Amino acid sequence: MPLVEETSFLEDSSVTLPVVVIGNGPSGICLSYMLSGYRPYLSSEAIHPNTILHSKLEEARHLSIVDQDLEYLSEGLEGRSSNPVAVLFDTLLHPDADFGYDYPSVLHWKLEQHHYIPHLVLGKGPPGGAWHNMEGSMLTISFGNWMELPGLKFKDWVSSKRRNLKGDRVMPEEIARYYKHYVKVMGLQKNFRENTYITSVSRLYRDQDDDDGQDRNISTQHLQIEKSKFIKRNWEIRGYQRIADGSHVPFCLFAENVALATGTLDSPAYLEIEGEDFPFVFHSMPEFGAAISKGKLRGKVDPVLIVGSGLTAADAVLCAYNNNIPVIHVFRRRVTDPSLIFKQLPKKLYPEYHKVYHMMCTQSYSVDSNLLSDYTSFPEHHVLSFKSDMKCILQSLSGLKKIFKLSAAVVLIGSHPNLSFLKEQGSYLGHNSSQPITCKSNPVEIDAYTYECVKEANLFALGPLVGDNFVRFLKGGALGVTRCLATRQKKKHLFVERGGGDGIA
Repeated sequence: MPLVEETSFLEDSSVTLPVVVIGNGPSGICLSYMLSGYRPYLSSEAIHPNTILHSKLEEARHLSIVDQDLEYLSEGLEGRSSNPVAVLFDTLLHPDADFGYDYPSVLHWKLEQHHYIPHLVLGKGPPGGAWHNMEGSMLTISFGNWMELPGLKFKDWVSSKRRNLKGDRVMPEEIARYYKHYVKVMGLQKNFRENTYITSVSRLYRDQDDDDGQDRNISTQHLQIEKSKFIKRNWEIRGYQRIADGSHVPFCLFAENVALATGTLDSPAYLEIEGEDFPFVFHSMPEFGAAISKGKLRGKVDPVLIVGSGLTAADAVLCAYNNNIPVIHVFRRRVTDPSLIFKQLPKKLYPEYHKVYHMMCTQSYSVDSNLLSDYTSFPEHHVLSFKSDMKCILQSLSGLKKIFKLSAAVVLIGSHPNLSFLKEQGSYLGHNSSQPITCKSNPVEIDAYTYECVKEANLFALGPLVGDNFVRFLKGGALGVTRCLATRQKKKHLFVERGGGDGIA
């Protein structure tokens, strides 16, 4: 059913939604949960292992975490996120998880419906986002309980779905089903719209001194007449919804605040070299997996070239290796580089990735040896070009070039979010405005405690867009955004009560 028929918000164009969330993965789901009025409190029996943090929590036990000073609570905490609220929320949900402990959360959740903030969450597919598109045969890098969202333990859910739990890591398809179920069981469906594609997000109008006024969406004359109806923080969101018969129904929404929760898996990164657009060059695991499942690479003598040194590249190596396809593995770093992800994974928990790392170290190419039959690594090499006859040219740091015949190539060197609906593809929001937004090297620049974009008021970003790739940490973004919006809502109500809009808050 079209978006325009599903919500009264769109039947009257004068109605402005308080919040529109773009992206329905775990970031968007968690934000919807908290905007719906679910509030975290310190459990009565809970004792946090961090005694300083626990004493701070005791000071305001009667208040929800949303109503407390997040900067004060976050002070002094350390974790595997550069965002302090992400570290705070993670340590409340999973105390001392990085030290190998499985302590229960110190929080309990209450539904306080008077805190509900009307919002819509827009996504291209079902709730869960990119988890519905991930390669089904691979285990997740994180433990199942680290993937869970507040209020529904993953272990409880998964134990009702399968009898034998073999370890703590799970298949992506199980995570995707869990997220979809979560939206239903928490009563969030009314806030979610599937099959929606955003084409533009723009300011409804800008002040006279903003830029040169060329990007206004209404005339100056109209603005003077009805200025009271148009405030600077309003956003116009345009797009379309794909319905059952395949047709597209356009929509236009207005919102006071927009939250970007798109993730970063939309556009795979390219080497940007000659021949990269040949059909034998893939840029994602699903593409490569599909080629294998269709038998396109079965019985090939020529190796598959895999480019990249991250976990997705390792998944591709395992996929080829397990299907008896010889592999040439090319990456720019040294095998001893301390920043390699394999260095951060315990061997006992991730044996398959350490198998790949062991091969990277011990089965590297040398001038004296021929290509090994199953796997050969090329550390500190890069691809110069691909040729139409399915050959590739590699070059080492010393400048030595090598030519190999391939059966396929898989380039897995990261990805970029699709922010084409924003001006300048959203790059102006990053720490370096001249570069595209990426999770690692150029995340969206945000206020550390509210997650509001530094360069655009009333625009928020969370999840991988701000450097939090793991589900464990993206939940902190939902806390930061919710606290900011709830605080502003209180101030607005106080302002109206005191002066009817003309008084001083």
